[in-house]
Order: sequence, then C-alpha cells, then structure tokens
Amino acid sequence: MPEKKERNGLSTSLKRFFGVGDFGFTLMSNIDTFYATYFFTNIAKFSLGVITVMTTISAVVDAILSCLYGPFLNKIKPKKWGRYRSWLILTPWMVPFLYAMQFIKIGNGLAAAIFVTAAMITSRIAWNIPFIANISMINIAGKTPEERMTLSSTRMVWTSLASVVYSYAGPAAVSVFAAWIGEKNSYAATAFAFSALMAAGFYAHFNMFKGYEMTGEEELCQMDRQAKTAETAKDAPKVRALDAIRCNPHLLWLFLSCITKYIVLFLVNGLAIYYFTYISKNAALLTTFVFAANLLGVVASYVSKFIVARFTAKKTVVCSYFLMAVIATGAFFAYSQTWVVMAAMCAVMFILVLTNACDPELFSNCAAYSGKKLGYDVTGTVMGLLTVPIKIGIVSRGILISACLALAQFNSDLDPSMATPQLQRGISMGFMIIPAVVILIGAIILAFGYKLDQER
Repeated sequence: MPEKKERNGLSTSLKRFFGVGDFGFTLMSNIDTFYATYFFTNIAKFSLGVITVMTTISAVVDAILSCLYGPFLNKIKPKKWGRYRSWLILTPWMVPFLYAMQFIKIGNGLAAAIFVTAAMITSRIAWNIPFIANISMINIAGKTPEERMTLSSTRMVWTSLASVVYSYAGPAAVSVFAAWIGEKNSYAATAFAFSALMAAGFYAHFNMFKGYEMTGEEELCQMDRQAKTAETAKDAPKVRALDAIRCNPHLLWLFLSCITKYIVLFLVNGLAIYYFTYISKNAALLTTFVFAANLLGVVASYVSKFIVARFTAKKTVVCSYFLMAVIATGAFFAYSQTWVVMAAMCAVMFILVLTNACDPELFSNCAAYSGKKLGYDVTGTVMGLLTVPIKIGIVSRGILISACLALAQFNSDLDPSMATPQLQRGISMGFMIIPAVVILIGAIILAFGYKLDQER
C-alpha cells in the first residue's frame, strides 16, 4: 500500500528539529578536519609524501563524484520510500564502519595506504548521497520560499550548534576513548560514535519527511501514466539530468558565487593560526576566535529567515558579501590590533554563516526554473551542486594558503617573537585582504548573473 499521506505545510517537528542529522554530520566531519593529519603522521606513521598522495587522491575523487550524485538521484529508479527520502536510511548506517576504517592502520607500506585511502573515498560516497538527498527534501517539503527558508534556517542552526558543541565534545570524546582503549584506537572510536549520531539523525529526518514525497510505487505509477498519455514514446521527455545545468545560466553564476564564499571560509580558518601566532603572539587565542565565531553562527542561522523574509535570499546574500568585503578590508588597516581584528573577522564569519542558510532557497529557485524548462524533476541534480563548491574550496585551500605564506616569506624555523613586519603584513593580506577581494567578486557575479529573484 502507498505510504504517502498528503501533508500541507511544515510539521512542528520539521520546524524545530530538521537539522539533527546535520548536527551529527558536522560533529562527524570535524573529526577528519581536526585529527586526520595528526593520526596519519603520529599514529599511523605515514610519510609526508604518502599522506599528500592519499589526501590528494581522496579529495580529487570526492570532488569529481560530488558532481555526479545529484544526476544519480534523478536518473535512478525511485526506491520504496521515495526518490530522495529513501536515501536518508539506505546508506548512512554504512558510514560508521567505513569512516572508522580511515583511522585504522592495518599492516605497513602500500597496503596500509591503499586501505586508508579506500576508506576515505567509500565513507564519503556513503555519506554524500544521503547528504544531498537531505538537502533536496527542502525543495520537496517546502512549497513556498518561506517554508524553504524555515527549513534552511533550522538546519543551519543545528549545524552551527554542532560546531560550538564540538569545540568541547570532540577533544573530550577522543580523551575518553583514549583512556578506555588507548590513543591508537581512540580516533576510530570517536569517528564511529559521531557518525552513528549522524545516521540516527538522518533516520529522524526520514521520519519527519513521511508524507511529503511520493513513494517509489506512486512515482512509478505516475511515470507510467505520463508515458501512456504521450502520443508516441518519442513525445515523452527523455530525462537527461545534466540538461538542468546547461539550460540554466542563473545556476552557473550562483555556483561560481558559492565557490568564492567557500574559498573565503577555508582561507580565513586556515590562516587564523598564523595570525594569532605571528602577529598577536598568542596562539591560544585561536580557540577563543573559533568558539566565538561558531557561537555567532548559531545566531546567524536563526535570524537568517527573518532577514530573507524582508529582503529576499538574493539581496541578502549580495549585500552580505559586500559587507564582508568592507569589514575584512577595514580590519586589515588595523591588523596589529588583535581584538579589533578578532571582532571584525568574527563579524565576517557571522555574515558568511547567515548566507549559508540562503543557499538552499537560491538553488531551489534554480531547480524549479530548470524543471519548468525541461518538463521533468531535476531537484537532485541542482541541489547536489550545493556540495561541489565546498569540495573546490577544500582543494584550493592548500594552494592559496601556501601561496600566501610564500609571498610573505614565511619560514617555519622563525621564532614568532621575531616575526618581521613583511611577514606580518603578508599573513594579514591573506587573512583579510584576499578574502575581501574574493568575496567581492562573488557579490558582483551573483548580483549581475543570477536574476531569478527578479523574475519571481
């Protein structure tokens, strides 16, 4: 029997708790961000050359596959519980096992490196598909811009809250597991525990979305009816998911604009330690900066829906990007004043998180535009592109940070107390001016390239 019971409007559980899966997802992914390199060097004892090859291969494969998950969801036969909703429970249960293997060294030499690399690639496949399905459900359940922004805002509140919680829970979990089963196994245990929370959260999303999407049986029946009503088989539209991108110039400009934002995010986060070490001469301030920025992110996620309701998603993002550029540029002229810079860059990160909550609404507009032009649903293809700028930002992070440090003539043997004015100014350029220029480009691209808001 079809399970679907038509739902009108958003349920209370969606309004309040949509995002608990993303809460677990953020806790889980932070283990990789903060501990993977340490595990590879200090526990697994891989050489730096091997680590570079492993991480580069996994990052490039991940970036390439991220372009394909959306088309995959659109092209594949819908599963029992719906085209997108089904994936909230089909693969997340695999993630704890695959992800934990990333932090286990079996054997030595090439075999060990291949094992860990395979774990990195397969675990990301297992979590990226439900992640995109989860975002796609915003467009399925949210029938109006207001409903989609409510879901996006609530999701970002949980995501930002996870970053705050991780500041203490992440290191604490590693310490507790280290005391129980030893440091060598503590990272795998923590990765397993946090990814299990992610899987449980996505299962909660699965239940929350019941009735908002056609089941697989219902969609197949609809497809059969559409095929029968067509005069000939060739009259029925042939689903080519990638056409959703080709027919939509607004999507291209939105995509490029999002890339600039994630370049800024990873550049600021990556260079923060250098600023506090070589300019502030107090590396411990990094913890204060990260905690304050994440706490402000929770507030930004909550207020975003009210701001968008007044100004629209596009205007909010464009104005926010311009404001980020102004604040970061102003901070550069006071780069020797640590607390001024910290306050300014926290404001930049606050605004950046605010724009994150707007992205699903902007991409949803593109999904509707492409679907209308093509005559069939392309939600997965379009919403799947949300993750690609993040991957590009990660790949570009190492290149840009290395370039900034090289231009500043950075030397790791230099005592921070002896940092030259040239080094300090160079680090500040990378921490503040380059992000300002990049995000300004993003604002211009979005302002003049993406025009769907005006057409609505």
